[in-house]
Amino acid sequence: MFFIPGPLIAALTFPGVIVHELAHQLFCRIFGVAVFDVCYFRFGNPAGYVIHEHPASAGQQIWIGVGPFLVNSIVGAIIAAPSSIQVIQFEAGSPLDYFMMWLGVSIAMHAFPSTGDAKSLRSAMSAPGVPLGVKMIAYPIIGIIFLGAVGSFFWLNVMYGGVVAIAVPMVLVALLA
Repeated sequence: MFFIPGPLIAALTFPGVIVHELAHQLFCRIFGVAVFDVCYFRFGNPAGYVIHEHPASAGQQIWIGVGPFLVNSIVGAIIAAPSSIQVIQFEAGSPLDYFMMWLGVSIAMHAFPSTGDAKSLRSAMSAPGVPLGVKMIAYPIIGIIFLGAVGSFFWLNVMYGGVVAIAVPMVLVALLA
């Protein structure tokens, strides 16, 4: 296995970083959480960020933290599906099809929340007054986020992007055909 620096991966898959940050911002807007600063993409660590006020509830913090998982997965699949089906199923694809597949994979592979998202969630869960039920939901999510970060070192995020953008459309075609 070889190592490619994170900033290079972020640069090659910048649309995913942008959608990831847009998803955080979208969930802030949904819950009426003020956003103070947004960086959709930059060459640095982190590659993007959303700075927002402290949400009114721990549940809102969970949704803001995991929003990119939902949005990036859905957007990546929708963008790549028509081209993935064309290329894989019919073995005929144009350069646009391959571009759309790259775009879908790059968006889906940035679905995993970052360790910064996990730290923010963990901090919110340690605040006084957070109900036990919310903590019971949040702490496993936080653990999964940290495992995803470790897995990204082993290309788990790229594999996830490929599954969402290429394999899922193929399974849907097989089931519906």
